[in-house]
Amino acid sequence: MLEFISTLKQRYQAIQLGLVQQSMQWSNYQACIEQLMLIEAFLHKGHLINNKAHPTHIAVVGPTQSGKSTLVNLLLNQEAAGVSPLAGFTVHPQAFSVDLSGNTLIEVAEHFSGFQQVEQFSLSPEKYNSYSLTSISSQHLSGCMLWDTPDFDSIDAQSYKEGVLKTLALADVLVLVVSKEKYADQSVWDVLALLEPLNQSLLVVINKLVADSEQLIIDSFIERWQQVRSDSAPTIFPILFAKDHALTGQQAGLSDLLQRSIKQVKRKKHDQAAYEFIRQNWHEWVAPITLEIEAQAQWQSIVSQTLQDALVIYKRDYLDHPQHYDTFQNALAKLLTLLEVPGIAKVLMQSRKALTWPLRKVFSLGGEVSKGSHPITKETEVLQQIAEHILLQVGDKVLDQIDQEHDNNKWWKQINSQLRQDKAIILGDFAQKTELYHENFKQDIEATAQGLYTKLEEHPAILNSLRATRVTTDAAMLALTVQAGGIGLHDLLIAPAMLSITSYLAESAVGSYLHRAESELKQRQLNTVKELLFAQVIHQVLQKLPEKMAQSAHFNISAEQLAAAEAQLKIKPHGLRIL
Repeated sequence: MLEFISTLKQRYQAIQLGLVQQSMQWSNYQACIEQLMLIEAFLHKGHLINNKAHPTHIAVVGPTQSGKSTLVNLLLNQEAAGVSPLAGFTVHPQAFSVDLSGNTLIEVAEHFSGFQQVEQFSLSPEKYNSYSLTSISSQHLSGCMLWDTPDFDSIDAQSYKEGVLKTLALADVLVLVVSKEKYADQSVWDVLALLEPLNQSLLVVINKLVADSEQLIIDSFIERWQQVRSDSAPTIFPILFAKDHALTGQQAGLSDLLQRSIKQVKRKKHDQAAYEFIRQNWHEWVAPITLEIEAQAQWQSIVSQTLQDALVIYKRDYLDHPQHYDTFQNALAKLLTLLEVPGIAKVLMQSRKALTWPLRKVFSLGGEVSKGSHPITKETEVLQQIAEHILLQVGDKVLDQIDQEHDNNKWWKQINSQLRQDKAIILGDFAQKTELYHENFKQDIEATAQGLYTKLEEHPAILNSLRATRVTTDAAMLALTVQAGGIGLHDLLIAPAMLSITSYLAESAVGSYLHRAESELKQRQLNTVKELLFAQVIHQVLQKLPEKMAQSAHFNISAEQLAAAEAQLKIKPHGLRIL
């Protein structure tokens, strides 16, 4: 689960960079990022608390100018934290290690991975990914880590929010410091609502009170608490306004309440708290991922359906078309060569070449030759038309999705742009693969012709009759060639011979074998075109097209990854620590 949470946070951050800052979507993503930062650090803490020597961490938090640093000094009974009347003076987490060993300091460095540890008075206000750790001794605290944190409500707080969240997650006890001017701010209650599932021990200090309004403000705070949170109101320690921060008189009472809060820490319930936090926010986190997965599934459905349509068109316009299908005729043409009569075969071959040369020369100059040396057959034309039809059909369905104006509109616009950008490349690749397919499929055609010839050898009478027909056909073909000049090469040289051969074979004892051979060749051709052209070129390329879209604009989390993560929410909460 931790790995998924980290990945999800990174994807949110990458996508947010491309959004208009402070837009509604940007703000929603920012809220998710902060939640993910918090739970990521909280899950990291789960590994730390397995160490029995892991000390208590106390974090003093609150809005700007509420007196956090002053309270830290009061708890330590020394001027350890820097104090200033300026808002936003503290912008880094600052830890004070009270009588702790070096191993604890290593734990802090692990928790603040990606941050740099710097000496307290060397912290730079321009480098927010830093923290300080100072070892001290105190008469009032012992064996703990006390954190002074930046505010969470100033204009610049967004810049150093990660450090605050990491500290909040690490804390066993939270000391919330608010002033009478700040306790009702929405930012305070947003943080309190965010932290509720983590079930941390909480002590509230309301600072800078005046005697006349002390109880009124405390009651107001409790009332608001009951509106925002479902658990019992925390202990509230009021501090009256005192000049020159003369608070030493209240130090003992505050220390006693803090010790009571420390005793209320329930680390055994850490995993349960993490589970509750994740469960509570899960739907909001994965909502855009679910939309993206739905769009991808719809895209895959469109691509798959289009592939099925392409096969139907190919069978209709070529394989089952009475005038266009010529592959089996090519096999019979190969059979004609195998039927050459020994002795006169060479003479006939030379005669055909000499007499048909003018026609072949004409067609080689323009008409039946494509780029390179590969002829443009009827099948080639049909396949090219189908490829273009597929892309047009997919494009139309994408536009239909865009017109629906749903939450996935942006995704469909980007896939439409990518499709238009890659269309020429896809068609070019398809044309090249078509030429390769034609070249390789010649072996199947020759195998069919050889199979027919082998079958004829089992019937010597039919074979000798066909050879006689072959000689007659050649003679008639040559005579017709001389007289017919302008007749197409295909019709002139192949069709008459094929008509004679096909008719004779169909009526002979091998007629059933002939039909079976044609059917098997056609099926092999359908399977080959489906796999090598439609599946491996068109279908595969279109399926992977979403991967070519700008990665920074999408989560790119698969349905399988999401399902695996959601499955972890159904197991016992202690499993979260292991993962």
